[in-house]
Amino acid sequence: MKFTIAKLPGDGIGPEVVAQAVKVLEAIGKKYGHEFDFTFGITGAHAIDEVGEPYPESTHQICMDADAVLFGAIGDPKYDNDPKAKVRPEQGLLAMRKKLGLYANIRPINTFPSLIHKSPLRPDLVEGADFVVIRELTGGIYFGEPRGRSENGEKAYDTCVYTKEEVTRITKLGFEYARLRNKRMTVVDKANVLATSRLWRETVQGMVADYPDVEVDYMFVDNAAMQIIQWPKKFDVMLTENMFGDILSDEASVITGSLGLLPSASVGIHTSVFEPIHGSYPQAAGKDIANPIGTVLSAALLLELGLKLPAEAKAVRDAVDASLAADAVTEDIATDKAKAFKTSAVGDWLAEYILK
Repeated sequence: MKFTIAKLPGDGIGPEVVAQAVKVLEAIGKKYGHEFDFTFGITGAHAIDEVGEPYPESTHQICMDADAVLFGAIGDPKYDNDPKAKVRPEQGLLAMRKKLGLYANIRPINTFPSLIHKSPLRPDLVEGADFVVIRELTGGIYFGEPRGRSENGEKAYDTCVYTKEEVTRITKLGFEYARLRNKRMTVVDKANVLATSRLWRETVQGMVADYPDVEVDYMFVDNAAMQIIQWPKKFDVMLTENMFGDILSDEASVITGSLGLLPSASVGIHTSVFEPIHGSYPQAAGKDIANPIGTVLSAALLLELGLKLPAEAKAVRDAVDASLAADAVTEDIATDKAKAFKTSAVGDWLAEYILK
């Protein structure tokens, strides 16, 4: 089969880690008889420098024409350190989510047996942890209007807005995921304080009867933040709004031992985007030391969810498991730092393993 993949490396280490995922996908293509046509697009700081905006129309059209989008990372210190910058790389990410209709972010959180010792939590707490955070991605405080600052700069405001339709759409996806897993879903909100959270809770409660086989519980976000650390194995599917999901999924990722290991999928109305959860890590850019595993596993999600190729996705995950077991990894997770692989060497190892 032939597929068109939009390739958006972005900033920092993005180009390096995306290049390794491309190697892996090309190896999958050779082994299973698929052809992947990668179309390059600019985004983030790179796009601002070239055309003055972080998600130009040309890149959007590339994404619209693709079967799936493989995305790296965006962000640059020159914008992070300038609070008065009018245009920022992160605005490109928000624009992409809105224009592609990327309403749901799916982040699997699971541990790897060979890396349990890397977790900041006790092994008995994290061993076997396996849950999914489903985060609403196009509503809430990141997109609500009005927003801004007063003329004298002494006051700033952001608005959190949700509609029942937005909540219903993401909740349906949460229930469907719960049915595929262990039929348990935790809804995280702040319904004791926020009107939007009360809308979330009321909407979910109104849908429970349609999914009688799924056990649903509700948890305030501050309690959820504590319980992720205290009892990470108690969760199966966690459903929440945009900002809460942003914070909680990053917190949860740390229990696995490395941000560089975890993938994500952003499900869209038009097409879907697959990316690692780590940032652009500009300090490592160009040094060939960044961990590409999160991006490679995002490519596995791309195969599974975006292209409906489960066997091919499993082959990628099997290769990653083998590389971790063989310590064919970058310096951030290597047992012996002196023998750590470079980013490009990890990509080569994975591609060769798949083609065996």
